[in-house]
Amino acid sequence: MLPAILIGALSGIVAALCGVGGGIVMVPLFVTFLGLSQKQAVATSLAAIVLTALLASIKNHGNHFVNWKIAVPAGIAGAVVAWFAADALKHLSNRTLTVIFGTVMITMGVRMLLSK
Repeated sequence: MLPAILIGALSGIVAALCGVGGGIVMVPLFVTFLGLSQKQAVATSLAAIVLTALLASIKNHGNHFVNWKIAVPAGIAGAVVAWFAADALKHLSNRTLTVIFGTVMITMGVRMLLSK
């Protein structure tokens, strides 16, 4: 229980400061420290991030940082696609998911570092 709480707290810090947390923080830590499979880590992370995203969104709305004209259509599109894409977890191996996850993280990190 305590490791899960600490992972969630770290994810909350990263989510609040960087807009990410579930996948980037929770997935690798769930696999490494809690022994979850990649599939379980992805699914558990998505379930856990719901409250984090909701509360941070409420707070950021109060701080006048949320652009709802972008957030609503992006959120709807993301939710609809995620609903159907979640079925891919049944068909992909844990190894394939790990490779996809690592590739996305490295690609996006390099891209952010090289952008203006």
